[in-house]
Amino acid sequence: MNNELLFRICNLAVLPGWILLFAAPNWRWTRRIAMFTIPPLLSIVYIYAFIASFEGLHADYTSLGMVQWILRTPGALLAAWIHFLAFDLFVGAWMVGDAKHRGILHLAVVPCLMLTFVLGPAGLLVYFGLRAGKRQE
Repeated sequence: MNNELLFRICNLAVLPGWILLFAAPNWRWTRRIAMFTIPPLLSIVYIYAFIASFEGLHADYTSLGMVQWILRTPGALLAAWIHFLAFDLFVGAWMVGDAKHRGILHLAVVPCLMLTFVLGPAGLLVYFGLRAGKRQE
């Protein structure tokens, strides 16, 4: 399958999960879809993209230059992007569930979700700060 098409499909595939996390966090299917349906499906596509771009065991993550070399092909870059999409959505779903469990108002989690959607770990860090603040109350 064409890498550009796969890129577009994967980008669109995460949107229902994110929309549900933002708009329907308490619906019983939200976390199932955003955590246990979309990320596993993306994981399958990730494995496909990884295998399709595989050039042998050159996985040397000891320098930035080597990682850049590994990600130099469109297929490898696509696999890395799918990795981000799957993990960020999973983390967003985890945050929603954890916040609900801890009694954190969903409206307070929304900025964390927005950051996670765009900047991944930054959103997680802000959520951890929110969570720590809730514990202090």
